[in-house]
Amino acid sequence: MLILDRQAEEGMVRHGEEGYPREVCGLLVGHFEDGMATRKAQEAWRAVNLNRERAADRYDLDPADFRRIEEEARRRRMEVVGVYHSHPDHPSRPSETDRQRAEEIWQSAESWSYVILEVARGSVASRRSWVLRGGAFGEEEIRVSAPAA
Repeated sequence: MLILDRQAEEGMVRHGEEGYPREVCGLLVGHFEDGMATRKAQEAWRAVNLNRERAADRYDLDPADFRRIEEEARRRRMEVVGVYHSHPDHPSRPSETDRQRAEEIWQSAESWSYVILEVARGSVASRRSWVLRGGAFGEEEIRVSAPAA
């Protein structure tokens, strides 16, 4: 299950809408609970999509952004718990490319949360989260909570 602080959800939505008609991407930062079964995302951090040739339907998260976000999360005693990206004018289901890339990273263990935002004509129409297990994505429940005080 993915528990998103409202602030993290709003940040992803804003990023997806501002980036339309290109795919945007970023990382979710927070904490794991129950092993990796529950991911609590307190913040959504934007990253640069390095894919310029196919930015309408592909993303390549900038490795420098990944390192920067991961280091800042550690400094603040948090960790990366997920990744998000948008699908401009396409459903919020993982593509085969999404699955292959996730499988390169998560060969045997359960993956992070993979949130996909469907951005239809500039507005987020849906958001769904997926977890890779055994080479296949399964949808996971998303709950939205108020930010911690």
